[in-house]
Amino acid sequence: MAMVSEFLGQLSLNVGAHEPTYPTVVAAMDFDPDRDAARIETAIKTKGVDEQTIIDVLTKRTYSQRREIAFAYERRAKKDMISALKGALSGSLETVVLGLMKSTAQYDASEIRGSIKGLGTDEETLIEIVCSRSNAELVEIKRVYKELFKKDLDKDVAGDTSGNFAKLLLALVQAKRADPSSIVDYEKIDEDARALYDAGVKKKGTDTWISIMSERSVPHLQKVFERYKSYSPYDMQESIRKEVKGDLEKSFLTLVQCFENKQLYFANRLSEAMKCKGAKEKVVTRIVVSRCEVDLKKICSEFKTHYGQSLHKTIAEHTKGDYQKALLSLCGGDD
Repeated sequence: MAMVSEFLGQLSLNVGAHEPTYPTVVAAMDFDPDRDAARIETAIKTKGVDEQTIIDVLTKRTYSQRREIAFAYERRAKKDMISALKGALSGSLETVVLGLMKSTAQYDASEIRGSIKGLGTDEETLIEIVCSRSNAELVEIKRVYKELFKKDLDKDVAGDTSGNFAKLLLALVQAKRADPSSIVDYEKIDEDARALYDAGVKKKGTDTWISIMSERSVPHLQKVFERYKSYSPYDMQESIRKEVKGDLEKSFLTLVQCFENKQLYFANRLSEAMKCKGAKEKVVTRIVVSRCEVDLKKICSEFKTHYGQSLHKTIAEHTKGDYQKALLSLCGGDD
């Protein structure tokens, strides 16, 4: 029974305090957790498992509703629903469904833990999550990480990364970013733009870049990036590409792209993951599952604007079977 209480004990949807949401998954009307639990129980018991019903129910309910279904299931079946789903499903569909049984913060915390546990680090996942989440989201991820894994996120990140890359991630995880202010401080904008230009991203300038990028509010940084162009012949992204390489480059680029347009950043990641035949399932699953109650609707619209084809159609072309059905359901209708 540990799983249900562990993952469902906390009801937390960690959406950034200042960020509007654009979810594709919204609360189901006339919701009845007992009815849904009965449907899930029957679907699991069906010979060969009725995956379609599991997809229909769980992808069309919010996390808080899925949590209620899990408790209702436990009352009726005297079994833990997460364990039952684990036993009934396999492969990519199992990954999606088990991901949906976690809150957004729990999912992010588990993905980070997975990226740094064991041999080698999955820097790509670490960068994507730490560099794209808002202050409020990071605070919640840290709390949940401690709760689930009995470890401190910053200590784990520090133990698994090194150099300036570690410094930047730690600065972000400390969640010291200023809240947006209604007052635009043009002097400070100019000062920061100048400091970034004078310091340069590499060598001694890295610390300046880390502190400005991790402590200033997003609206302030957007104006700093504009102002930066009056000092440098290159924009922020070009400057980063010219001066640094490796994980530090990827991290700074992710930050800048997210400050400029977070949903476009995710749309680009999805497009990149589905460039070849098939798909980088890990990336597609992570973005769709982690953003479906946050901003997936807006990610879908950015995707269509920039790639001339809906995300729905692109996923349909690059995935198959029940995994495809689950992803398409989480994306909402074909826009």
